[in-house]
Amino acid sequence: MQQPHIFTVYGLNTEVRQVLEQGFGSIWLVGEISNFAAPSSGHWYFTLKDERAQIRAAMFRNANQRVRIRPQHGMQVLVRAKLTVYEPRGDYQLIIEHMEDAGAGLLQQKYEQLKAKLQAEGLFDPAHKQPLPESIKKVGVITSPTGAAVRDILAVLQRRDPSIEVVIYPSAVQGQAATGELLHMLQRAIARNEVDVLIMARGGGSLEDLWCFNDEQLAYALHSCPIPTISAVGHEVDFTICDFVADVRAPTPSAAAELVSRDQRETLHRISHLSHRVEQAWARFFRQHQQQQQHFTVRLQQQHPQRQLQQNGQRLDELSMRAQQSVQRALQQQQRAQLQLSNRLQTVHPERRLAPLQQQQQQLQQRLQLAMQQLLKQQRQQFQALTQGLHMVSPLQTIERGYAVVRKNDGAVVRNPKQLAAGESFQIKVAEGDFTAAKTE
Repeated sequence: MQQPHIFTVYGLNTEVRQVLEQGFGSIWLVGEISNFAAPSSGHWYFTLKDERAQIRAAMFRNANQRVRIRPQHGMQVLVRAKLTVYEPRGDYQLIIEHMEDAGAGLLQQKYEQLKAKLQAEGLFDPAHKQPLPESIKKVGVITSPTGAAVRDILAVLQRRDPSIEVVIYPSAVQGQAATGELLHMLQRAIARNEVDVLIMARGGGSLEDLWCFNDEQLAYALHSCPIPTISAVGHEVDFTICDFVADVRAPTPSAAAELVSRDQRETLHRISHLSHRVEQAWARFFRQHQQQQQHFTVRLQQQHPQRQLQQNGQRLDELSMRAQQSVQRALQQQQRAQLQLSNRLQTVHPERRLAPLQQQQQQLQQRLQLAMQQLLKQQRQQFQALTQGLHMVSPLQTIERGYAVVRKNDGAVVRNPKQLAAGESFQIKVAEGDFTAAKTE
């Protein structure tokens, strides 16, 4: 007959401890604390119970230093623990690894589940985030109108940029009604479309206090909001679903106000810098305009009709003087010829040829006069033709016939309506003066 295995009490407790530890591992448990004790060693000892049972528990110092709550008798807690046996007494007990308030713990689980779901749907994707506008003139704030958050935002905006207009969309930010009011105010802000950026703000608080900002429907509405949004809920260490969905997350309401405003000193410095650049640009423009004007003046002087008239007048004077010189030379030649004939006549006294010679002389004089008159007439006709041709090409003559010259404000001649933008003004020169007009379409 096989002898039965005989355990010692300690050996049996050891075997049971190994079975419990290997069989259960880490477990989560909800219960009420009773008989709490915290000796000088720093370890905690207490009992977890419900309406029907209880179990001993211990939480050693290296673990309880990370607990954010102070356990008290009657407190409902959520713990993560390992099941074991305290061998000296044979008591099976829990070794607590993590502890939190039961209500907060359940909320935290719901928070993590919703966060994972929305993240999988892409609501946190940075590709869907809208950038904040460069110039913000009007800011909407969804928050409690009597809370510290709105006072902080208004104080920062008043200090940094008083010109920004603020629209308050009043809503509860804590409690059962808060979620519906927040969603309603967000929808109202979207419908009105009256602000450049929308801030959803609240001061710090516990997970329960901030729970209205972890609503699924509010997250979907915030994700589809066409207005750039900033979530400024709680303190820097607090994170809500709205923080992940909004276009920008600010650690505090004051930080959100700083994001949408520019420091006046920076603005004044920028204005001064831009003013200096404008002055430099105007100086360069003025110098270029002067140089361009001088260039056009020289070209105008070179091509002005008066200059052409002067050149043609000078040419006519030269031709007239040449004609006179030609006539004088012809007269002198005729006079010399006449003198020669007179001398020959006096020498030979050809009285019978005197009359024909005198007649020939008269004919020559008449021909000479006719030649001079014809030459002068030709010169006048040539001068008139040159003058008429000059007038025909003169832009002043063109304007006199009812035409006009259209120039842009920078002096450029307009040859195509596409050179002018809608509403742009331009200059029109006509025969009797100048006036300004603008393109209508």
